[in-house]
Amino acid sequence: MSDNQDIIYDLQKGQEKYDFRNKQAAKSMVIPGLNESIIREISESKSEPQWMLEQRLNAFKIYETWHEPNFGVDLSNVDLSKIVTYIHPRYKKATSWDNVPPEIKETFEKLGVPQAERLALSGVGAQYDSEVVYHNIKTELESQGIIFLDTESAVRKYPDLVKKYFMKAFSPSNHRYSALNNAIWSGGTFLYIPPNVNVKLPLQAYFRMNNEGMGQFEHSIIIADEGSRLHFVEGCSAPYYNAINFHAGMVEIFVKKGARVKYSTIQNWSKNTFNLNSKRAIVDQDGIMEWVTGSMGSHKSMTYPTSILRGKGAKNETIAVSFAGPNQHLDTGSKVFMFAPYTSSTVDSRSISLGGGWSFYRGWLKVDERARGAKATVRCNALMLDNESRSDTIPLIEVFTDDADVGHEAKVGRISDEQIFYLMSRGMSEKEAKSMIVRGFIEPFAKELPLEYAIEMNKLLNLEVESTIG
Repeated sequence: MSDNQDIIYDLQKGQEKYDFRNKQAAKSMVIPGLNESIIREISESKSEPQWMLEQRLNAFKIYETWHEPNFGVDLSNVDLSKIVTYIHPRYKKATSWDNVPPEIKETFEKLGVPQAERLALSGVGAQYDSEVVYHNIKTELESQGIIFLDTESAVRKYPDLVKKYFMKAFSPSNHRYSALNNAIWSGGTFLYIPPNVNVKLPLQAYFRMNNEGMGQFEHSIIIADEGSRLHFVEGCSAPYYNAINFHAGMVEIFVKKGARVKYSTIQNWSKNTFNLNSKRAIVDQDGIMEWVTGSMGSHKSMTYPTSILRGKGAKNETIAVSFAGPNQHLDTGSKVFMFAPYTSSTVDSRSISLGGGWSFYRGWLKVDERARGAKATVRCNALMLDNESRSDTIPLIEVFTDDADVGHEAKVGRISDEQIFYLMSRGMSEKEAKSMIVRGFIEPFAKELPLEYAIEMNKLLNLEVESTIG
């Protein structure tokens, strides 16, 4: 067996940790497909106010008029008429781990969620199929005025606050899948951090798809009020099926004056999943938005975390790593729009492709004429581990002012034979040499994920790295 065959085998073997499934039947599920009756059924099951139902129905009308994206991955195999858009698990949401049903508890214990909560997190939300089944936050954070709960509960308990921010970073008319999410969203996290509150330990959301042929469409909203600090961690996984699963979640983040938000994602959807995720942050004066993104799962992905820098001195930092193995096409990247003076942005994107996988960086940096004194850097580095894989970069950069400092660097290449030979001459095997080179390549991403804050996140990262090097 060749080294690359060893690597592919290890990758498939490593997926076994996430490939278990719960055979328990759902409480209920809608028929496959999407129509107005299904949307009304979803809204009624959640006891939503009329304004939310109207939002859904209006978004559905927009969705029906939109075409598929004319770029990115091939979506011709996706037939939403065969996707179950809403599955209600047969369990009520719990706020104590002791009250979680044994079947669900077993699922998340295998993924490491309760261990992470006990060791290093301020709070956890866990979604199973279409609903959040567990949500908890430390008492001391609640006493500081932090709101951390599932989005459905927020709609009922804080309707005015939700209405102020829901679909304000996005519009249903932005693209087809923003309209789709607005129409059939279910689950997700609503988080509000009051002014000058520093959440010292991360908060986490974990999303799990268990059923075959389903779609997951969570909608999360994060508001970091003036001067606040937050690190939010998102993880996701699913067992492998022969049928297509579909994910089109949405995250809206609002970084107020002087606030700082770090949003870390480890995406490990199964290799039968199409992942079309939408994430966008609006950043006010002196606010800082950090995106840390690892894309390692799914059959095909299109996701481009976006920062809109609308306040003077607002800042964006993006670090992203994608791994495309056999039968994977990951079209990922970043978008940064600079609309105010003295804004700044750094984007560091790194991709690895192996076994015929295709990594594609698609970026967009726009420096508006109002962004005087802006500074921005975009770096795209791609590493291919064999002759069958592909890697491409398309960084679109638009600058509409002469008073800006903008730099770009792109590099696509293979592991250097000279580097491997040098390391082997120092006593390493070929696999050990490749290991060192690959780990060095992703080091800027790895150091943003401290081992102590979420054990299952780091296990997943290590699993994928080990799978890459054999």
